[in-house]
Amino acid sequence: MRVLIAPSGFKESLNPVQAADCIAKGVLRADPDAEVRKLPLVDGGEGFVKGLVKATNGKLIDLTVTGPVGEPVQSHFGFLGDRDKTAVIEMAAAAGLRLVPPTHRDPTKTTTFGVGQTILAALNAGAEHILLGCGDSGTCDAGAGMIQALGAKLVDTEGQVLPHGCGIAGLESLNSIELSTLDARLTTVKIDVACNWHNILCGPNGVARVFGPQKGASREQVKLMSAAMDRCAEVMGSLIGCDISKAPGSGASGGLGAGLLLLGANLHPRYDIVRAFFRIDELMSDCQLVITAEGGIDYQTPRGKIPAEVAHRAKRRGLPVIALAGTIGEDAQVNYAAGIDAYASIMQCPTSLDQKGL
Repeated sequence: MRVLIAPSGFKESLNPVQAADCIAKGVLRADPDAEVRKLPLVDGGEGFVKGLVKATNGKLIDLTVTGPVGEPVQSHFGFLGDRDKTAVIEMAAAAGLRLVPPTHRDPTKTTTFGVGQTILAALNAGAEHILLGCGDSGTCDAGAGMIQALGAKLVDTEGQVLPHGCGIAGLESLNSIELSTLDARLTTVKIDVACNWHNILCGPNGVARVFGPQKGASREQVKLMSAAMDRCAEVMGSLIGCDISKAPGSGASGGLGAGLLLLGANLHPRYDIVRAFFRIDELMSDCQLVITAEGGIDYQTPRGKIPAEVAHRAKRRGLPVIALAGTIGEDAQVNYAAGIDAYASIMQCPTSLDQKGL
């Protein structure tokens, strides 16, 4: 039996490499003679940098940045080994949900300032091309903190410059954005972004309404955030020259996609970026079973998440696909149509992330 194990990570719990190792142990326990191929996959979230650096024999660089709640955090970025001067950054390393303590999960206040600091560090290290992964965010500030760290000035309706790291709460009164003070190197560096193509900035399916509650927002805060996103879309769109309120990927990572569009970045469906670095079709070619995994399986999984993308490619070869998850969520049955033949939770009973022994 030849088995391809191609998981994503389990947010705030297992990274893709750990997940692949655990699944492989289970497969070999059931069939010691199985030929197991492990392909940990990263989708732009946690592990994106380390995954691509490892896949290309690149270089990892540690640094300290301002975290999502305004405190210093240890972060990192990397350079790809097979592409000279291409830096790889993940927003989760500077502003991910795991960096937001449960007692501070107020997405009206969290900031992407550290993401901008990481971009500056990459530029200082000589980057001429940046691959930036959006995923597993703990923020919802439309990228305002990021562009502030890069030199932009955000001005409110009274003509006052908004403070650094003000969060989305301060953007409902946004009047203009001064871009002339941006780091000049941003005009020459190419930025490609791996993001969830289905996440948009505004409207009933906008990022504040869909993901705000997951990040700790109350109903009133969701309304405030949604109004602020509308305002950001109007101001940013006027500078870009088009309506970005429902642009694909504009809502990625709490609206960071919108801020990246303002920098002239190119947004891509995250799997399009990932598959360029991993030999998934080659490894799948003569397998008999594919096992994938992610922290949660639900109605959102077919919308560009790793398990559905893996299943889609497996089905081209007629291969059965099993998906493992920590949580089986709302309308998970839609994944049958996405090519997943069976899915199951790894939990034997209700268990919090703080409990060990996963």
